[in-house]
Amino acid sequence: MTTELPAVQDERSKHGGLRAAHVVWIVLATVLLTAAVTFWLVRTYIYAKDFEPVELNAEEQQTLDAKLRVLGYDPAPSAEAAGTPETDEQWLRPEPYSEVDAERSVRFSERELNALVAKNPDLARKLALDLGDDLVSARLLVPVDPDFPLLGGKTLRVSAGIEMAFRDARPVVVLKGVSVMGIPIPNAWLGGLKNIDLIGEFGDQGGFWQGFAEGIDNIRVVEGHLQVDLRE
Repeated sequence: MTTELPAVQDERSKHGGLRAAHVVWIVLATVLLTAAVTFWLVRTYIYAKDFEPVELNAEEQQTLDAKLRVLGYDPAPSAEAAGTPETDEQWLRPEPYSEVDAERSVRFSERELNALVAKNPDLARKLALDLGDDLVSARLLVPVDPDFPLLGGKTLRVSAGIEMAFRDARPVVVLKGVSVMGIPIPNAWLGGLKNIDLIGEFGDQGGFWQGFAEGIDNIRVVEGHLQVDLRE
């Protein structure tokens, strides 16, 4: 019968104890890491926080209102040269219509577009726009119906990209893609419209896209700005 020396037994017990401790710490670290990642995914993609609306100061709002009037929309009574706002009665005066020297080009900043979005009660805190070179990107918070399975009552984060440019004497609008919770949606689920020029595809069928294309003389998206030139 072989008897191990006490020193050898103590050494084995020591190493066995270290291996057990290592396993415990590895399991514990894995559990903590999994919990942290799960919390981040849920907080980021499901329980999404509302966007902060963009608010313009008085001077910025006045500049935006002037741009909107070029497009035929009067958000408020126009201001006189001295800066004093006209009342409705002052604006409503007999005056001959004329398009002579009328401004047909308008340029919006990314900040101005997001401020316009913030004025819509249905979109406030739910939509944010980004302007890059030939690319308009949108981030949208979509509340899910409470009766929807699994995700009912939650808020999903949706992002999309649209290419906007002017080539071959006509505007180009191309859906680059849509993602939900960071996962790109398959083209088949988007009706096969991904990477398709919507104006080239539907511009000859009448309706919105044809009217939109015929009214645009030029459109350009650069970092932080969108410029649209209108035809006569």
